[in-house]
Amino acid sequence: MIAKSKKSSPVQRAAAVLIFAVLAGVGLTDAYPAPPPLEFGTPTNLGPTVNTSYTDCAPSISSDGLTLYFSDAPSNSHPGGYGGGDIWVATRSGPSEAWDSLVNLGPPVNTSYGDAAPSISSDGLSLFFSSGRPGGHGGLDLWVSRRPSLDDDWGTPENLGPTVNSDQFDSFPCISQDGLSLYFYSERPGGFGRGDLWVTRRTGLSQAWGPPGNLGPNVNSPADDGWPCLFANGLALMFNSNRAGGYGSYDLYMSTRPTTEEQWGQSFNLGAAVNSSSNDGAPSISSDGRSLFFHSERPGGEGDLDLWQAPILAAPTCGDAEHPYPAVDLNKDCRVDLADLAVLLAHWLECTAPECE
Repeated sequence: MIAKSKKSSPVQRAAAVLIFAVLAGVGLTDAYPAPPPLEFGTPTNLGPTVNTSYTDCAPSISSDGLTLYFSDAPSNSHPGGYGGGDIWVATRSGPSEAWDSLVNLGPPVNTSYGDAAPSISSDGLSLFFSSGRPGGHGGLDLWVSRRPSLDDDWGTPENLGPTVNSDQFDSFPCISQDGLSLYFYSERPGGFGRGDLWVTRRTGLSQAWGPPGNLGPNVNSPADDGWPCLFANGLALMFNSNRAGGYGSYDLYMSTRPTTEEQWGQSFNLGAAVNSSSNDGAPSISSDGRSLFFHSERPGGEGDLDLWQAPILAAPTCGDAEHPYPAVDLNKDCRVDLADLAVLLAHWLECTAPECE
């Protein structure tokens, strides 16, 4: 005779959910991912007009796609620079045209102290970058140079001040489309790893920057997470990381969020379409969301780090008729992770109907 089953208690239900989660492969720290929301074409090297036998890294593409800012490195810088690493620029006459020869931005942007990691604003009138020049607060600081119009020269750079900069290494800025959020890398205390991604915000273009906030454990890891790049709509963030589980020394990762008011979701690797067994990082997305620029040490380049471009073939695909949400994506964020487990647990514990027993 089979004994009649007893009703389960809330504690027993919670234990059952956790056991189910482990058996299903949803660990307590790692997400069980939905398919990546972007598809990429084959990356192509930008060629010898832009790339050299020296270090070419950290691209930032202008909103019209006609100007590409990037930097070299102190240990392998281009001849003809100002020393310590410089910022360079390449231009083209149209989105499908070839890049023209390189031009050093020169002083007052470049100095002998190391100037790198440019991020150009959407209007092309503000250039954020990192520098070790005098007048800073730590090893590297965040600075900005401005100009009245696209035809004017760049003005004397201004340090973003002690509210933003720390006495540690602060670099790799990325300015948002509206100019009100600045994402960057910092090795300051309060992070989750060697270096983390942070964001500072302001209420207007002429207002002061507020205290930076850490992007949290969904984005940052115990490893090194840097080189942020925000999509124009503010709903997707690319960056690079050397966390475990990648394809090479550094890989490209991504995190998304439903609205700009919500927290970033669990980050995920962008896969073998753009990542290689080498160093891949410093993403920059075109304003139309169709092209990814990044640096890489993969074979097929001109020298050290080279600049590459990959077409983005598909926008995020989740939640429509052709690409429905994963079956157990309970919070509809296109990911299957611990957040969905929390939803399941909360509903099960609250349920009093017979079918919940």
